[in-house]
Amino acid sequence: MALPKPLMRGLLARRLRFHLPIACVLAVLVGTTFKFAVGEPRKQAYADFYKKYDAVKDFNAMREAGVFESVRPSGE
Repeated sequence: MALPKPLMRGLLARRLRFHLPIACVLAVLVGTTFKFAVGEPRKQAYADFYKKYDAVKDFNAMREAGVFESVRPSGE
């Protein structure tokens, strides 16, 4: 009793016909999920931060703390 020969001709094309659409749908699904679960909240957090951020005030606080070597605190 011999085993039947495997069908090797066109094997890649048959497998791709099944797996390629599934891979594309999953890629779009994961990309969309990431955009709305991570990207949009991150953009909103940055927007909220910069609405009330004062760069001059932050610079002056760091200058007074002595963070910069080339900028003297205003008291000197």
